Amino acid sequence: MDTFNEMKRWGHEQVVFCHEPSCGYFGIIAIHDTTLGPALGGTRVWPYKSTAEALEDVLRLSRGMTYKSAVAGLNLGGGKAVIVADPKRTDRESLFRAHGRFVETLGGRYITAEDVGTSPQDMEFIKRETRHVAGLLNLSGDPSPVTGYGVYMGMKAAAKAKWGKDSLSGRTIAVQGAGKVASYLMGYLKEEGARLYVTDIDESRVKNAVDEFGATAVAPDSIFDVEADIFAPCALGGVINDDTLSRLKVQVIAGAANNQLAEERHGRELEKRGMIYAPDYVINGGGVINVYGELQGWTMERGKRKAQEIYDTILRVFSIAEREGIPSYEAADRLAEERIRSVAALKDMWVAGDR
Repeated sequence: MDTFNEMKRWGHEQVVFCHEPSCGYFGIIAIHDTTLGPALGGTRVWPYKSTAEALEDVLRLSRGMTYKSAVAGLNLGGGKAVIVADPKRTDRESLFRAHGRFVETLGGRYITAEDVGTSPQDMEFIKRETRHVAGLLNLSGDPSPVTGYGVYMGMKAAAKAKWGKDSLSGRTIAVQGAGKVASYLMGYLKEEGARLYVTDIDESRVKNAVDEFGATAVAPDSIFDVEADIFAPCALGGVINDDTLSRLKVQVIAGAANNQLAEERHGRELEKRGMIYAPDYVINGGGVINVYGELQGWTMERGKRKAQEIYDTILRVFSIAEREGIPSYEAADRLAEERIRSVAALKDMWVAGDR
C-alpha cells in the first residue's frame, strides 16, 4: 500500500506511525481534517494482520470522524488512532502511556478517547502523558449510553421515512452485535415494544440480551437471513457487502457500527433493492457528541438532548437524497462537506493587537 497515495485519496492532513519497543507498542494516528477544530477520534486496539490492514482502517475511520462531527454540528475535525495489539492484553499501563506520549507530540491537533478495545481506565493511563484525551473516569466516561440513545432516535427517524410514522412498537429488529452500545439500544427498543433477534460472537453477550431484553438468539452468520423490518449492524464494519446484500430480508438498515458499507456501490445497491439506509456516521454520532460534551463541561442530560437532534438530521439526509436523486450515504456526505466548505471559506478578520 502506498501511504502517500492513500492519504491523497482520502484527503488526510497527517498520518503518524508510532513505535515504542519497550512495551511492544505499535500505533498509527491519522488526522483527516481540522477545518472545524481539533481532530477528535477514539483509539482502537485490534490485532490487525498487517500494517496495510491497520492503515486502511485508521484512514477510513478518521475520515468518518470528520464527517460525523461536521454533520452533528460540532466544532471538531476528524482523527483516529489504532494500536496493533490484543484488546484483552492485561499489561495496559505502559501500552497506553506510550500512546499518550505520541498523542502529546501533536500539540493538541488530535484528541483521543475510548473506542473498540479500550476503556475509560485506559484513557486515565493516557492522561498521565497528555491532556489531549477525553472519555475519562468520573467525567463523560463510557460514551455508550449517549451513542445508544442517538442510534435509537435515528432508527425512529428511519422508520418515519419508510413507513410514515416513527413508532417501533411491534417492529421486528435484527441486531448484529450485543456490546455496550447495542445493549442500550435494545433497552430502548424493548421498552417501546419491538421484537428483537440478536447475535454476537461472544455467547455470554447473547445470553444477556436474551435474559434482559427477551431477544431471540441467532447464530452469527444467520442474522442476515432473519426476516425483519430493520437490520441494526452494531459490530464491526463492512457487513453490507456482495454476500449479505442478497440475503437481507429487511426494509431499513439502521445501526451503530462504523463503515457498514463495504464499498460505496453497496449503498447504491441498497437503494435499488428498496431498502433505506441510515448513514452510519450520522446515526452513531452520539459518541462524539458525548466526548464533545465532556470537553465543554456538559451534563449527561445535555449530551442526550444534543443526541436527540440525530432524529432531525437523519430526516434531513433522506430529504436531500430524495430531492437530489442520490443514495442516502452520498446525501450525508454532501451535508457534511457543505458545512466544512462554508467554514473554510470564512475570511480572517483583523483584530486589534494583531501584528
